[in-house]
Amino acid sequence: MLDAIRDQFWDAGYAETSLEDLMRVSGLGKGSLYAAFGDKRQLFLRTLRGYTEESHGYLRRALAETPRALDALRMLFESPIDDPAGTRRGCLMANSTCELGNHDQDVLDHAHRTYETSTALIAGCVARAQREGDLPADADPIALARALLAAQQGLVFMSRTGMDTDTLLATARSLAAQLLPDPSGD
Repeated sequence: MLDAIRDQFWDAGYAETSLEDLMRVSGLGKGSLYAAFGDKRQLFLRTLRGYTEESHGYLRRALAETPRALDALRMLFESPIDDPAGTRRGCLMANSTCELGNHDQDVLDHAHRTYETSTALIAGCVARAQREGDLPADADPIALARALLAAQQGLVFMSRTGMDTDTLLATARSLAAQLLPDPSGD
């Protein structure tokens, strides 16, 4: 049920999601919805937290389970493009920050924590790539992680414009080549 509610917010945004929409996708009546989750804003914040926890779990696993750290970092660019229909929705956290960040301090604070966590996870993988000899030892892992995250989010944003998959992939590969050159030349 929370997935359906999250998807409603993701597809329509916070402002365009009505109480009726939430009752329809959850199957709950108004009283049950309020009793279970509180008001619309509390429900939204709960689904947003769930989304970011799930996203960080996926990122953590993907970065850790890829044998070569450099390949895991390159995956950051192409993985959002692997599901063009899903990518067209964008990132729920980024969408929510754009919609609400100027006037909802809770969303803005959550966004900041989310991107700092993502940066830390990516920086850990950058440090592993440095230990593996695939990235320069003197590179700042946090600075590179922020650049990688910004580039990846830019690709997700570009996909929302309807850019075709081939152009997105070419752009992703160009970003990877610029930000993560392969020291072996492969």
